[in-house]
Amino acid sequence: MTDDRLTIYEKPTCTTCRNTVKLLRERGIEFEDINYYLEPLSAAKIAELLDKAGITPRDLMRTKGQIYKDLNLRDSAHSDIELIELMAEHPDLVQRPIAELGPRAVLCRPPERILELLG
Repeated sequence: MTDDRLTIYEKPTCTTCRNTVKLLRERGIEFEDINYYLEPLSAAKIAELLDKAGITPRDLMRTKGQIYKDLNLRDSAHSDIELIELMAEHPDLVQRPIAELGPRAVLCRPPERILELLG
């Protein structure tokens, strides 16, 4: 990704992802979208996105999915590194969509949060 290219990491069947993409298209904003189920995020990329967004691994975790329950992550003592590795291994653990633009990233929940990167 070049520093001036907006990238959206998403799952096309996700309603929030679709609404984020719709908002961008309505405003004529060009972006690259990456379905991270087809092109999985590495642990290093997840760590980079967390750093750019200024959030923790727990902030990025989907807590309502079955895998979260199956891995008993709610009250776990996993380290940040372990949580990042689990997210890389299990894409369903990653909250979405995530927008990245240069040195910044944002979790687009709600979709309008993407405007923080563009303003």
